[in-house]
Amino acid sequence: MSSELGTKQQENKMGVMPVNKLLLNMSVPMMISMLVQALYNIVDSIFVARLSEEALTAVSLAFPIQTLMVAVGAGTGVGVNALLSKSLGEKNYETANKTAMNGIFLAFLSFLLFVLVGIVAVKPFYLSQVKDAESDIYKMGIEYLSIVCICSFGIYAQFIFERLLQATGKTLYSMFSQLSGAVTNIILDPILIFGLFGLPKLGIAGAAIATVIGQCVGATVAMMFNLKKNQEITISFKDFKPNGQVIGRIYRVGVPSIIMQAIGSVMTYCMNLILIQFTSTATAVFGVYFKLQSFFFMPVLGLNNGMVPIIAYNYGAGKRGRIVKTIKYSMFYAFILMTLGFLAFEFIPETLLGMFDASQEMLEIGVRALRIIGIQFLIAWYCIIASSVFQAVGNGVYSLIVSVARQLVILIPAAYILAQIGGLILVWWALPLAELISLCVSTIFLIIIWKKVIIHVPDNA
Repeated sequence: MSSELGTKQQENKMGVMPVNKLLLNMSVPMMISMLVQALYNIVDSIFVARLSEEALTAVSLAFPIQTLMVAVGAGTGVGVNALLSKSLGEKNYETANKTAMNGIFLAFLSFLLFVLVGIVAVKPFYLSQVKDAESDIYKMGIEYLSIVCICSFGIYAQFIFERLLQATGKTLYSMFSQLSGAVTNIILDPILIFGLFGLPKLGIAGAAIATVIGQCVGATVAMMFNLKKNQEITISFKDFKPNGQVIGRIYRVGVPSIIMQAIGSVMTYCMNLILIQFTSTATAVFGVYFKLQSFFFMPVLGLNNGMVPIIAYNYGAGKRGRIVKTIKYSMFYAFILMTLGFLAFEFIPETLLGMFDASQEMLEIGVRALRIIGIQFLIAWYCIIASSVFQAVGNGVYSLIVSVARQLVILIPAAYILAQIGGLILVWWALPLAELISLCVSTIFLIIIWKKVIIHVPDNA
């Protein structure tokens, strides 16, 4: 009875509420929580930078592995989100419950995978970039990344339980869970890094421990909301067995998303290898750029998290008009957010870098870098929304192709060639160039999706 009641409420919300109001209701809580997530990522690096520029570089070099961790969790979540929302739109409650349970199972397997990475891969990963096993960057990097990987159970539990809330329209609860984890991290960072209130000074290990504890708090809150408030699905491990068919459907959408985001990990690693040939400060600047850009990209991703289940639900329910309106409103809001990022990078780069206790060398490199890279904000909003549309209607492979074209086929070769031609200053131009190519490819695929998928959806609104 509670499941039927919850599903009726879901239908009233996802299939009937005015699209703009629905999108804002679904997205704004996620955008706020994503902003807080971005804030604590920035705060984390700000505190680490107070230790030394070497500590900031060590954390920056860890970013490819951390990106890979997020790719596995978020990509699996995209698959769970899309299948669960579509199943509810079709009123297929049995598949919805199986999707939720198999998603939790996959989150546990992801945790085990990165325990193994933390044990065997962290040292060779850092040595391939730093080359000097006696350097402070190498030692601090291993200390930081080993803790983050081996204790990754929190991040994967948080990912899956938050996606279950999002897929059923309960983004406000998802926001609370993310806020709880982020605030915990922000509070613990200075306490554990610098040894406040009588606690030992843990340095860079303190930053890692604060991150892990924050993830566990967020996961616990999200799990409790699912158990107490999420009536659309039933979470029970009684007689649970992994379902190969459901897992296959999750990964049909999820694997392209995982690979797409994992490509970002490969891209960051390759860029670090190119930049560190000039100076380790350049890699620190690149790391700071990723922290800063997340403050504008993360809200757009929050917008996407609200957009995808709306499109997936109405795709399953056969309501083309609502799909089209959702896409249009999403593009408008994404454009506004990314324009703010462009303006910040162009007009206050010194202020942004100053938050990270930037040295004179870091300012000289970073100011020019941020102004050049900032151009991509004027393009990226469109590509992000387009990729999410592909995923929402079950064509995640298009998102994968766009990501490969932008980050590997164009960006890395362009960065390498520009480094040989004009040195460090030209390397930064590879990012807006790659985004321009992504715009062209995304537009082609969006036209194909419109002609082959969306136009054939009946409009039962």
